[in-house]
Amino acid sequence: MSRLPDPDFWAGKRVLLTGHTGFKGSWAGLWLEKMGAEVTGYALPPASDPSLHALLHAGGLPDGQFGDIRDGETLAAITRKSEPEIILHMAAQPLVRESYATPAETFDVNVMGTIRLLEAARAVPSVKAILVVTTDKVYRNDESGRHFQEGDTLGGHDPYSGSKAACEVAVATWRSAYFNERGIRVATARGGNVIGGGDFSADRLVPDIVRAALSGTRLNIRSPLATRPWQHVLDCLNGYLLFAEALCKNAGDIDALNFGPSPGEPQIPVRDVASAIQAAMGLSREWDDVSSLKQPREMQTLGLDPALAGERLAWRARLTQSEAIEWTAQWYDGWRRGKAPLELTLDQIEAFTKGD
Repeated sequence: MSRLPDPDFWAGKRVLLTGHTGFKGSWAGLWLEKMGAEVTGYALPPASDPSLHALLHAGGLPDGQFGDIRDGETLAAITRKSEPEIILHMAAQPLVRESYATPAETFDVNVMGTIRLLEAARAVPSVKAILVVTTDKVYRNDESGRHFQEGDTLGGHDPYSGSKAACEVAVATWRSAYFNERGIRVATARGGNVIGGGDFSADRLVPDIVRAALSGTRLNIRSPLATRPWQHVLDCLNGYLLFAEALCKNAGDIDALNFGPSPGEPQIPVRDVASAIQAAMGLSREWDDVSSLKQPREMQTLGLDPALAGERLAWRARLTQSEAIEWTAQWYDGWRRGKAPLELTLDQIEAFTKGD
């Protein structure tokens, strides 16, 4: 069983969380506040309606500040004002298909936005550690099906993947040029394909299933045989938080870590994930294969090797991929039946941290 974040460590910690209005950012902000951290959020307004951020904040949680990660002046001001000890950088343009439509903006947000943040952090003496979240797609994928390790070559066939690989290079440059000499730990976290309740993003499998169910339409699947390293959002965030703790304690020399499902688990294709979620929500297992339609290229195989995170952080996925699918379906099913999103989310955080 994986280690969990230490509430005593996080209690009272000043944390700047970029991307706090996104899917993962909303879960992260709630979990951090539950442990007593003083969280300052900075992000654009939610990109979807509904959004998990709006659903959770309707329950009374405090708002962060809306702003563009590329706005260096505003970003620097909020960084100075919040005096963070830890920065968790999740703000991004996170969608592969969107990156084909807006490649320059994707690079601007994911690379220059990160650089603006690093520049803001340089001017704030309170900063002890910075964790930049990238993606499992930073690796040059030859479609061999092998599970990538942290030392593998970076690259990208699509603008999203390329921008995140470039972000990794920028972080490494700023780390060696500016932060190492000041003893500030800066690293990147590469998470797998994250699923969980409250994701309403466009062009993602689980939100597409939920939208189809709510609208009474049939689900279209672009790549039913594609495989991904599926993991629940809480497993991924558990890794990020443990990594941030280790960085803040200046433990070791880790510059990047993968977080994904246990290596022994089979690769689950998209079609099986879709059918399993539909079944868990009490829906008909029906979908249409639209892979023959012309569409931007997306990789068919992708796997991560998270062994180094296990060695350095005693981290591993607490939920199997099947359990991650079940927890995800339970959240959405509870929400569509009228249960409060804040209660659903807090209940799953509580169950996860107790190992139930």
